[in-house]
Amino acid sequence: MNVEETLHRAEAPLFWVGAFTVASLVLWLVYRLLSGFRIWVLGNGQLLSPKLGKWAVVTGATDGIGKSYAEELARRGFAVMLISRSQDKLDDVAQSLEAQYKVETRTIAADFGRSDIYSKIEEGLAGLEIGVLVNNVGVSYTYPEYYLNIPDLDNFITYMINVNMTSVCQMTRLVLPRMAQRSKGVVLNISSASGMYPLPLLTVYSATKAFVDFFSRGLQEEYKRQGVIIQSVLPFFVVTKMTRIKKPTLDKPTPERYVAAELATVGLQSQTNGYFPHAVMGWFTTKLVPIDLVIFFGARMNRLQRTGYLRRRKQRELQNGNGIKHG
Repeated sequence: MNVEETLHRAEAPLFWVGAFTVASLVLWLVYRLLSGFRIWVLGNGQLLSPKLGKWAVVTGATDGIGKSYAEELARRGFAVMLISRSQDKLDDVAQSLEAQYKVETRTIAADFGRSDIYSKIEEGLAGLEIGVLVNNVGVSYTYPEYYLNIPDLDNFITYMINVNMTSVCQMTRLVLPRMAQRSKGVVLNISSASGMYPLPLLTVYSATKAFVDFFSRGLQEEYKRQGVIIQSVLPFFVVTKMTRIKKPTLDKPTPERYVAAELATVGLQSQTNGYFPHAVMGWFTTKLVPIDLVIFFGARMNRLQRTGYLRRRKQRELQNGNGIKHG
């Protein structure tokens, strides 16, 4: 058999292999486009409404993303239980919601850095028909820093774990049983894109947010057959006090814009970046870029931020030492 005959015999099988490959890619692309249209254009309709339960509970509800969740859920007709550390701020947000949306509000002042607060919260939630829980409260570093150089490291570890991890587990423990009994309810656990891969110099924060993501996806599989939706939410940068970003851009939205987009994904994605530009960024950094490069560039960015922060702090100390004050 010569080369020409061999190629002729292989022609038909190769044609069908190629055709199958092209057809598979086309079908995959069509599926992804339709899924994206369903999620980012059509959304979930009227899924999030007080039909799930009269009350929405939001932790970390006085600033940023948490406050925007409280406002959007109040706009949809939920009575809102606000939980945060400062009673004064809680009262301000509660009064604003009542005045603007004519909904009932309640508040619980609690420091999630402590582990002895949950009996008080449980008492405050007793008897409420809770349709939505937003586990939003969180804390990050003051500035990027190497692990062993973190000031007051022992207390830092305990505080960050209590706020970012224990709060999610404990609040879910308090609310989930009644949702499961009623076979309806939504739990939104606010993680972070920092939990999608290790982020050096924010290592503890990144690890706690990875926990929130894994915890959420595991519970979703456990309780989805009981009619409860548990969603892991992984935003990139949003204009908040925590990120210190002041000017919104396409990829750095305001909390209001982010929350409106994220709530449209509930019931459609169990793990979401919540906002279309963030979804593109998440796909790019997890599917196209090697993880080692993501870690390298994340570390490089945080080292630069650390250097800038320490330089500015030293300048302030020198100015204060020379008696120079700025109003």
